Amino acid sequence: MKTTSTTEKAQGKYANVNGLKMYYETYGGKGQPLIVLHGGLGGFGMFAPILPALAANRQVVGVDLQGHQHTADVKRPMSFEQMADDISALIEHLGLENTDIFGYSLGGGVALQTAIRHPERVRKLVLVSAPFSSDGWYPEGRENMKSMGAEAAKAMAGSPMHQAYINTAPNPEGWQTLVVKVGELLRQDYDWSAAVSALKTPTLIVVGDADAIRPAHVVEFFGLLGGGKKDAGWDGSGMSSARLAILPGTTHYDIFYSPMLAPTVTSFLDAPAPDAR
Repeated sequence: MKTTSTTEKAQGKYANVNGLKMYYETYGGKGQPLIVLHGGLGGFGMFAPILPALAANRQVVGVDLQGHQHTADVKRPMSFEQMADDISALIEHLGLENTDIFGYSLGGGVALQTAIRHPERVRKLVLVSAPFSSDGWYPEGRENMKSMGAEAAKAMAGSPMHQAYINTAPNPEGWQTLVVKVGELLRQDYDWSAAVSALKTPTLIVVGDADAIRPAHVVEFFGLLGGGKKDAGWDGSGMSSARLAILPGTTHYDIFYSPMLAPTVTSFLDAPAPDAR
């Protein structure tokens, strides 16, 4: 797969997966591939500030998910599970044996479901500001999600997020449909704790210390993955395959471009794969 230097603008491509014409860009060298998934209403471009660091020693594949920016919507509901199947199909389309996957917020839910539903496709998993259940968000955040609909789409007209959409979308008139569909997705209750407990993929959880996700939920998430169960010992032999990073002075809304994020992620990806828990 041909890649592009991080100093150059990538030539976007499309993959036909599951009836979806999915947009992706590739950057970096010939190292272990890393698929990067954006947050709700955004696109891969949101990671531009940290892209050079992510792609310095690996091949980065940035994706626009269903209905987001370059990827036109299709007539199907938006779900974490379906979008995870799309990512699995993209990995196959690209001829990759397996990949590392990095997902932020909504993209983190897609990344987690990809590892749950297609574990053979995922070598390592990075989840940034993403819960394992809907009650992981603070209550006020859940209320905001529930209010996402046609009126919210109109209220966001002219915002940077809306502007990025109309500058890239094949159908700029689809903004309202995107907001409505994302709202329908985020209003749903879910709890993936059983599947997370069974997950064998080495996983890094990253959150901000002022995130939209409750700290108690983050600790529970880490525990479900086998972390924090006991003292690892002087030699680290009691350490699980899960890792947890809390970035200081960081919120849900700036963590995806924090200068602390890329080195946290790449150090985990570059380390020898820990033993399965």
